[in-house]
Amino acid sequence: MVRKIVFLLMFFPMVGMAQYNTDRLIRIGRSALYYEDYVLSIQYFNQALSAKPYLFEPWFYRAVAKYYLDDFVGAEADCSEAIHRNPYVVNIYELRGLCRIQQKHYADAILDYNTALRYEPESKNLWHNRVLCRIQQKEYDRALAEIDTMVTRWSKSASVYAMQSEVYLLQKDTTKAITSLEKSLELDAYNGNTWAMRSMISLSREEWKDAEGYLDKAIHLLPKQGGLYINRALARFNQNNLRGAMADYDLALDFEPNNFLGHYNRGLLRAQVGDDNRAITDFDFVLKLEPDNLMALFNRALLLEKTGNPRAAIRDYSKVIDEYPNFWTGLHQRALCYRSLGMTKQAEQDEFRILKAQIDKRFGKQPRLSKKQMRKRSDEDIEKYNQLAVADEQEMEHEYQSDYRGRVQNRKVGMDLLPMYALSTERYQNAVKNYVAYDRQVEMLNTRMPVDRQLHIICNQTTLSEAGTRRYFSRLDSLTDQINRERNHQEMLSLILQRAVAYSVIQNYEGAIEDLTTYILEDSLSSIAYWQRAVCQSRLNEFNAAQGTDVKLQTARVLADLTEAIRLNSHSAYLYYNRGNVYAQRHDYAHAIDDYNRAIELDQHLAEAYYNRGLTRFTLKQQSEGTADLSKAGELGLYQAYSIIKQTRK
Repeated sequence: MVRKIVFLLMFFPMVGMAQYNTDRLIRIGRSALYYEDYVLSIQYFNQALSAKPYLFEPWFYRAVAKYYLDDFVGAEADCSEAIHRNPYVVNIYELRGLCRIQQKHYADAILDYNTALRYEPESKNLWHNRVLCRIQQKEYDRALAEIDTMVTRWSKSASVYAMQSEVYLLQKDTTKAITSLEKSLELDAYNGNTWAMRSMISLSREEWKDAEGYLDKAIHLLPKQGGLYINRALARFNQNNLRGAMADYDLALDFEPNNFLGHYNRGLLRAQVGDDNRAITDFDFVLKLEPDNLMALFNRALLLEKTGNPRAAIRDYSKVIDEYPNFWTGLHQRALCYRSLGMTKQAEQDEFRILKAQIDKRFGKQPRLSKKQMRKRSDEDIEKYNQLAVADEQEMEHEYQSDYRGRVQNRKVGMDLLPMYALSTERYQNAVKNYVAYDRQVEMLNTRMPVDRQLHIICNQTTLSEAGTRRYFSRLDSLTDQINRERNHQEMLSLILQRAVAYSVIQNYEGAIEDLTTYILEDSLSSIAYWQRAVCQSRLNEFNAAQGTDVKLQTARVLADLTEAIRLNSHSAYLYYNRGNVYAQRHDYAHAIDDYNRAIELDQHLAEAYYNRGLTRFTLKQQSEGTADLSKAGELGLYQAYSIIKQTRK
């Protein structure tokens, strides 16, 4: 009876507090942000705002979530609300500045950075972004003045000199631009954008060999930027390396299939080497993008005529001549097509127009491409139909400094351990194959659960849609009502476990831990409760550690829970796998590998165990063993393992 009273006293106050504990709602929302579940985090911040709309934090964090979702207008509005409530937080101005940049409102972004720098004048990110906004506003003198200040404060920063060189380039001072670029490359030779800028100067000076060398280095560092291949193709073409230029256009279009310059110039090159049918395909694509592009029309007409389709050629020639009645080359080519079809009258009319103007030029075969002449893309001089096109302005991709977008992307890259297996009411999702994780004790528990609330074992973080989030909040309300009404002790425990799992799905790990602790007080022989509590505490630890909190004690609790769960269910591969993860996170790699070994003994198809054991072995410099493990993980469906193998071989 005493235990039951303690159980009830622990539980019922929590129900009332859950609706009003705004701090907890904000904390859970931030945890969802950390795990990149932005829709879910917005729901938590909405609840916090409903309870206390005068707090600035939920406005700000909701703005962060919207920023990740590319809702820059909504994020800016939320930042403004946060500033209205607390105008002294620098991060809010910084985020609003980024939102305004994404909307190309550079003047407004500058105002935000001005304010932020009054409060935090030593923030390099703020200086950096303000200068880039000045560049977009064409305030070059002010940008240079601010860069001078940055150079005195951060003299070892390569990005500062790279920005300085960009401004000099925009002011047409290539000598100073080269000096700044060389300083930037001296400090950081691994910035692809800097090498790309250096190549642009060489291209503008027609120093084709130097430009190709700089572009080689830029492409090595930025291998998926189509524009770099387009520029290198231009440099190679001007060195008469047609094969290399063609290969670059092919690569550029692999990465950017809709690149206009890539298709247009490749079409010209294909025509040059006699690959007429594929050249027509390129010009077809260009004309699909720009149906009124007369240059492409005329080049396609020449190719159609050459490949034996004079009627289609006449159609294209006529459209060009309608726009340029005195384009004598076009008239001459159309007359040839008319004669090939026996349409003598129409041919003579075109020829008469040429003679009447007394044009003394030779006509006939398509002239070879000029290696010394190129036209701007916007140049509509039809006489330049056989010249390669280049972009009107070579614009540099500006990389605005942001802790928000950066942190998220960095977590997606690299050799991170796969997460723990956990209980969920959502099914396991694998991009390659369906995998049903089975545990005997979970199945026994499911025999007493409703079909729609049965538990599944998953190894990936569930990201809910907005509708799914509402469904889970509704389920939690329903479970809480049932718990309040239930008088049968065992049924109440079952409902508490269901609610703990539902809390886990919506990342309310504190609520889940409280429910699971209550459950363990009543049933200390439940390995499932220890299992799930360990997972929730581990995820909570990860978030708290990212905020700078020391979580050593909490990690020891996770290890203790998993060890107890293994004692109660020693045939579960997932428990050994989870404990291996904890050991690996503590850098206790020997014990981690022991647990991964045991997990694989129990389930030889547990791909995640091979994957994490492979990464652990790489940490211990056991390259061949690690590669073998990752190869097995890839074989079992975790194809990202092959990417890791490729990285380690490099």
